[in-house]
Amino acid sequence: MNILQALFFPPEQPGGVSSMVPYILDRFNKRGWSMELFSLPKRVRQKGTEEVAFSTFDWQRYAGNPVVDKYIQTYKDYVWWTKLRLHKTYDLIHAHHPIAALVMKQLFPDTPVIMTIHSSYERELILNGKIKENGPEHAFLTSIYRELEDRLDQLITVSNSFKHYLSDYIQEPERVGVIPNGFDEKRFRPVPHENKIPQLITVCRLVPAKGLDILLQACAELKQRGHSFVLHLIGDGPIRQELEDMAMDLNIYEEIIFYGYMLHPEDFMPFFDVFVLPSRAEAFGSVFAEAALCGLTVIGTQVGGIPEQIEHGKNGLLVPVDDVQALAGALEKVIIDPQYRYNLARVAWDKAKNTYSLSRVIQQLRAVYRSYRKE
Repeated sequence: MNILQALFFPPEQPGGVSSMVPYILDRFNKRGWSMELFSLPKRVRQKGTEEVAFSTFDWQRYAGNPVVDKYIQTYKDYVWWTKLRLHKTYDLIHAHHPIAALVMKQLFPDTPVIMTIHSSYERELILNGKIKENGPEHAFLTSIYRELEDRLDQLITVSNSFKHYLSDYIQEPERVGVIPNGFDEKRFRPVPHENKIPQLITVCRLVPAKGLDILLQACAELKQRGHSFVLHLIGDGPIRQELEDMAMDLNIYEEIIFYGYMLHPEDFMPFFDVFVLPSRAEAFGSVFAEAALCGLTVIGTQVGGIPEQIEHGKNGLLVPVDDVQALAGALEKVIIDPQYRYNLARVAWDKAKNTYSLSRVIQQLRAVYRSYRKE
């Protein structure tokens, strides 16, 4: 089969889609499948001019809102770029962003187009303070789900939790497939090491949705309780300076290393001890599986797809969202008891290897792709 993997922007960021799709393509190509990767370059701006129309709702009623107008212009740009660059046909197109999916179906109406919905853009915008819940931008973005259901051949998502979330916005949620993200075991693997002081790490975009303010407050509580630790914070984003100022105010700046953006954090993630990320929303939370495959103890929040990965007390620890004391208590447990920390990490590694390996994803996707093969 000749298959196109259609992304939004190029896969430059660590985690999520970028940690999976290019490696899926490589695995399929090595097995004799014909597969290509397509995305919109970030330099392409304000090029598209064609009118946009959806079949299930009138987007014009939301025009004038900056988020909506930017979304529609990006849609137009994706149409422009696709027409400019793609001049062949495909047996199947697998899209990984709503704009990519809808544009591909518009331009290749006779080609089966399936889409994996990896996250909730509207929830991220709400949590990051960019839009208001139940406001016009929220209504526009959630209307897109029904449009996807109506026009595409199949929808897939990454967790049962997110499938449930989608059920409020589509007509037949039972038809949505679930294929959790998968990760290359050769990239994410444990490395023997021994740290005298517990090393904590988190990897994420520095935005309010990730709950890093809660993490810093929990670390301040740990320090007040007399525990030694180092927190390695990998990632960049609009609240970096705010977090650095907060670390100074909490008197924990010396315990934290702000790395900024890093292309391959998996290269040295295995040398740390505990991965912690108190997210306020996660459709799946790829970085938890990545950390588990690296042999780290994982601590997360009871939200989205994270509890599908972490069984509290068996392969990691879960805490409520925005609960500083609960997070400090969880961190304290694994800091003071290395054996407990090791046991959690060992079970987490075993589950991640068996459940979230890239080989498992390849098998599941192969079955989906073959169902669209022409006889």
